Amino acid sequence: MTGSAGSWMTTFRSEEDQRAALQTDRPHPARMYDYYLGGKDHFPADRAAADRAEQGWPNVRVATRENRRFLGRAVRTLVQDYGVRQFLDVGTGIPTAGNTHEVAQSIDPQARVVYVDNDPIVLAHARALLVSSTEGRTRYIDADLRRPEAILGAPELSEVLDLSQPVALMLVAILHFVPDSEDPYGTVRKLTAALPAGSFLAMTHLTGDLDPVETGRLVESYRTSGVPLAARSRDEFAAFFDGMELVEPGIEIVSRWRPEQPADRLPDPVHVSVYGGIGRVR
Repeated sequence: MTGSAGSWMTTFRSEEDQRAALQTDRPHPARMYDYYLGGKDHFPADRAAADRAEQGWPNVRVATRENRRFLGRAVRTLVQDYGVRQFLDVGTGIPTAGNTHEVAQSIDPQARVVYVDNDPIVLAHARALLVSSTEGRTRYIDADLRRPEAILGAPELSEVLDLSQPVALMLVAILHFVPDSEDPYGTVRKLTAALPAGSFLAMTHLTGDLDPVETGRLVESYRTSGVPLAARSRDEFAAFFDGMELVEPGIEIVSRWRPEQPADRLPDPVHVSVYGGIGRVR
């Protein structure tokens, strides 16, 4: 645990309150993701679940790193090529280098970003570390993707973002944690319906299209640990963008979406197995 999280935890009235809020006895996707990226903000339950998942699919760390690199390229593309200056990043995870606001504000310091997540550790770090540029603004909403009304109705959203102007909705490596029974497509439609024409949806998602056996093991490992995970096909991923115009090159494995390295230096798509894409809201 870092100092910022530790100081935040002292606001609870007892150790029981701390454990109840953090749920350290069960793995959380954000903390597992942090572990894969080499971070320090995870608990034994997170590490154990992540290690089991990696045994089933040894390429999970490769996929995680390539997914993170996609985030940076997507934000740069949206700012530089499409003039986007507002971002709603849902499922942001524990802050690390190259967050959405860091990339966007390195190009235009006036860019504005609202982050959304539902893990107390993410909340603690977000308050301490997600420091905006002087010209721009960055805020955090403690909410769950599966309850889009809570996100859209949060006062922090309207304080920072002007929903009459284009917004980029970032759903990076989050929708595969929402099973069909919880209506992920309806959730995306509700969020994008609140955005004006000319906005964008940037998404990534695990797929079993390239390696169904090993990604199947990953899915089963997560589910056994109590974390729902769904690997969706290219067509199922594309359905999230229904009614939108896809930004070139369309839907690709994340490492191949506008890569900054030559093709012969990129990882095998089978080892990544995460689709990415950006759609323009009409």
